[in-house]
Parts: sequence; structure tokens; C-alpha cells
Amino acid sequence: MMRPDPTHPLPPAAFALASLLPLPLIGLGALQGGAWLWAAFLYMAVLTILLDQLIPMTASPVEATMEKAEFPAADLLLVSVALGQLAALPVAVWAIAGDSGLATGERVLLFFAAGFWFGQVAHPAAHELIHRPKRELFRLGAAVYVSLLFGQHASAHRLVHHRHVASPLDPNTARAGEGFYRFAQRAWRGSFAEGLRAETARRAQVQGSGLHPYTVYLAGSLAALLLALAIAGLPGVLVWVGLAMHAQSQILLSDYVQHYGLTRTRHPDGRLEPVGLRHSWNTAHWFSSAMMLNAPRHSDHHANPSRPFPALRLPDEEEAPRLPWPLPLACAMALMPSLWRRAIRPYLARWRPAPASPQDTAP
Repeated sequence: MMRPDPTHPLPPAAFALASLLPLPLIGLGALQGGAWLWAAFLYMAVLTILLDQLIPMTASPVEATMEKAEFPAADLLLVSVALGQLAALPVAVWAIAGDSGLATGERVLLFFAAGFWFGQVAHPAAHELIHRPKRELFRLGAAVYVSLLFGQHASAHRLVHHRHVASPLDPNTARAGEGFYRFAQRAWRGSFAEGLRAETARRAQVQGSGLHPYTVYLAGSLAALLLALAIAGLPGVLVWVGLAMHAQSQILLSDYVQHYGLTRTRHPDGRLEPVGLRHSWNTAHWFSSAMMLNAPRHSDHHANPSRPFPALRLPDEEEAPRLPWPLPLACAMALMPSLWRRAIRPYLARWRPAPASPQDTAP
């Protein structure tokens, strides 16, 4: 089986094809049902993991010149994914909850196919956009999160998670031994509260800063639900909330897996050590990396948050933690806490020799 050349980065076309191909399948499935829906669902739920296993690993040292060369193409793809998500979400709500003519089974397939794409593709694109310095790009990324009723992520991720990652001060860093379901509740509440606190403190230092971002997030989410109501009544609202929760669960699963159990050392003066490559889990599977816009190369993103996604580097296994499973598969494993703890334990032991809790040593 031929593998991607480990001496070269993935070409821009690979990112575009892998991330955007499910979108027309979802759109055609919403309008016509049948094989289009199966193709969209199987692409997101099966094909990604299958291709990662058949052609598993790729490293990608990147020349520094690539960062500037790829930046315009990268932004164009991010904008395309974000706009596609903002258009696809109301269409999916109509097709699932409205008078689309789809059978019940087809509506279920569309719910999962669209929800997977929102959480695994639209989220990485929005995540990249909120790190962009251009105000228009940031606002587009925030709009994606607002449509998913998760607008606070645009603030909490940048102002809290990146500052406090791999420490008890970050609600989105999972502790060793902590199950996903407990983590998800703590992370959702904590990121909302800490993001609000950080934005309020930042505004106190800036004159004429306009509306509080949380006002925009909450008003935008309300507008989204009113749109759902106009599309398909109360069933439309319930489906919109369901799709948003489906996407949010995948965002939280990514946070859970990508920082599970990793901690920064605190110096004698009380300061945390700088964020380094060893404070995030990475995966080296090529197809899921292409579809998720290099989100699995998480260490380099935290070390260089402004680096465009095509230029993200995959650290050597001696420098940073690496999972043996594709990120989507690792996230699925995390839904079964006892299985996840057993599977991750030997890999975590290398980077955190002492267990954090009795749970982590439980069979």
C-alpha cells in the first residue's frame, strides 16, 4: 500500500477535497435522500477511520516559506467551510424536522451525517478563523459557534484555554482518570464562566469596546432558534438544539482527548512552565488530518497559535505525546470511560509517570 510522502506536507487540494466533499453529499441527501445520505454518513463515520488505517501515518516537516505561500488558500478554504456550515444547518433542520418527504430512517442518517460534519470539519475551520487577526475572519468563525449555540467558545478558547492549558485553571483540560461525561459538564460550565470573566476583564481595559461579546453570542443563539422555529416550528427548534449538542459534544471530545492527563509543571515561584509540545496529544493519521484541517497536530498549534493549518508540524514522538489511533476513533473510545482509561494508560505513563488519581490505576 502506497503511503503519503513523509517528506512533504499534504497539498492544499487534499484539505479541500477531504473537508468539503461531505457537504454536497449532505445537501443532496437533504433534498433527495437515499444513497446520498448513506454516502454522507459512511464518509463521516466509516471512510475516514478506514483510510487512516489503510494508509496510517505521515509526518510533515514544512519549510518556513510555506506559511506565507499557503495563507491565502488556507483562508479561502476556511471561509468556504464556514459559509457552507451556516447554509447547511438550516437546510438540515428543515429536512429533518420539516416537510421534506424524507423517511424516518433517512432523517436519522441526515442528523448524524450533518452533526459529524459540523463537529469534525466546521469546528476546526471556525477554530482556525477565531485565531486569525482579521476581524472579519474572527467574526465568521464566531458566527459558526453561535449557530451551534456555543458562542462562548470563541472567547474561552483564546482567552482561557490557550493561557491555562494543561493546568487546573483550564476547564477544558481533562484530568487523568476523569471520565468524558463528568469532564463535559465541568468544561461546558467552566468555559462559559471563565470566558465571560476574561472578556469582562479585557473590556474593562479597553475604552469604547462596544457590545459585550457574550451579549452577541446569546442574541445570536436566540436568533438561530427563532430561525429554527420559523423553519419547522417546535420540532425545528428541537432538531436545531439536537444538532448543536451533537456538534458541541464532538468539540468537547476533541478537547478531552487532545489534553487528557497532561500537566504543566509549576515553578517554585508559583508560575507555570511555558506551554510546550509535550502538553498536547497529536495523531499522525493523514486522512483525518486532511479532513479536520490538521487539528490533530495539536502541539504545534498551541506552540504557534497563529500558524496557518497547512503549515502545522507534526512533532517527533520523542518531543510530544502521540496517540496510536486516529482522532475520530480516539474520541469514540472516550465515550466509554473504562475502555479509554485502560487504552490510554500506557501512553500517558510515559508523559506523566505518577497517576493523578486512584481511578487512573483502576483495571
